Amino acid sequence: MKTALTTELLISAYANGYFPMPHPETEEICWFHPDPRAILPLNNFHVSRSLLRTMRRKSFRVSIDEDFEGVIDACADRKETWINQEIRTAFVELFRQGHGHSVEVWNKGELVGGTYGIAIRGAFFAESMFHRETDASKIALFTLVNHLVTRGMNLLEVQFITPHLASLGAVEISSDDYIERLRLALKTPVTFKERKLIQSI
Repeated sequence: MKTALTTELLISAYANGYFPMPHPETEEICWFHPDPRAILPLNNFHVSRSLLRTMRRKSFRVSIDEDFEGVIDACADRKETWINQEIRTAFVELFRQGHGHSVEVWNKGELVGGTYGIAIRGAFFAESMFHRETDASKIALFTLVNHLVTRGMNLLEVQFITPHLASLGAVEISSDDYIERLRLALKTPVTFKERKLIQSI
């Protein structure tokens, strides 16, 4: 019997180090707990000179939680994507219940970059990001990192390492190390935004 991707199931899974992705052929939801695991240390985000130039030259507007569905749809708008309808529906519901969050980058009223994920206390689990203009996704991630630091959060998980994420400061750690950091983050009494803390996980 197929298990529904409920908010409760997803929060419990992420709190225990798992995340879902559909099988590329059957689209059956599979649960991943990779070793090693990729994180982006909040004190290690690399701002390149080219990114600084982009931020100075472009009149981007950046927002938080203004267009979650627009961000997740843009992240899914590529030839190969793991964001199927089941995943989309589940994450939109997470957003509606206050657990999912997005960062949007705008240029002249058009959504040109962004990232989204789930926040549980001191941990943020980044799912995907996109850009339609140069460096727009980097600006979204830079904004996310600064926001997490401001809120007192201490873990930004990015699932798997890629050359792009590595260039921004992401590193791989062992699964055991990740679980230790995750447990610490889940004990941190903070939230992504001003709202009531999750009472149980």
